[in-house]
Amino acid sequence: MTNLQVLLLIGAFIVLTFGSFIWFIATWNAEAEESISMTGTAPAVAFFKILPPEAPLLTKRATL
Repeated sequence: MTNLQVLLLIGAFIVLTFGSFIWFIATWNAEAEESISMTGTAPAVAFFKILPPEAPLLTKRATL
């Protein structure tokens, strides 16, 4: 591939990516989407803290 072909491919990628983003924003319908703040429920994803085995000692402020 020549340098011109590579530059044309990069330019086409950028134009398609930017164009699809503009299309997404232009066709967005906020009224059709449910607001997250209005649902009143907690998210379905929960992040649990994994503690090491000595964690109960550390939470009691005991010395090791």
